[in-house]
Amino acid sequence: MGLFSFIKNAGAKMFGIGKTTEEEAFDKANALGNAVEKLGFDVRDINIEVEGDTATVWGEAESQETREKVVLVLGNTEGIASVDDRMTVAIEEPQAKFHTVVSGDSLSKIAKEVYGDAMKYPIIFEANKPMLKSPDLIYPGQVLRIPALD
Repeated sequence: MGLFSFIKNAGAKMFGIGKTTEEEAFDKANALGNAVEKLGFDVRDINIEVEGDTATVWGEAESQETREKVVLVLGNTEGIASVDDRMTVAIEEPQAKFHTVVSGDSLSKIAKEVYGDAMKYPIIFEANKPMLKSPDLIYPGQVLRIPALD
C-alpha cells in the first residue's frame, strides 16, 4: 500500500472537522430532532435550532408531559446547556417539577424526598420513560420529571 496524499480541505465533512459553525449547529439540530422522533413523541411542526450550547424548540406537543419530555431529551444531551422551550400544548395540564440528579441519588431516594415514600419511585420512572430504560440507570447531572401525585 503506502502513503496517499489528499487535498486537506476536500472530501466529506465528518465529525465536525472543517465544518462552519452554522453547519455544526444544523447537524446538532438534526440529531436532536431525530432523537425526539425516534422516541415517538407526538409534536406537530417541531423545529429545533441550536446556537452555541442552547437548543430552541418550537411545535405543538400533544400534552404537557410530552412537552416536558422533549425538553428533557434536548437538555440531557451532551453539548446542550440550556433549552429555550417555545412549544405550545394541545391539552393544558399542570407542569411537573424537575430534579437534577446528584451523586448518591436513586429514584427511591428522590421519591422519599418528594413524595415522602421511597416506594413511589415507579411514578418517577414511568414519568421519565422512554428516556430511562431502567430505574437503576440514572447519573449525576441528569434532569428528571417529577410529576405531582393525583
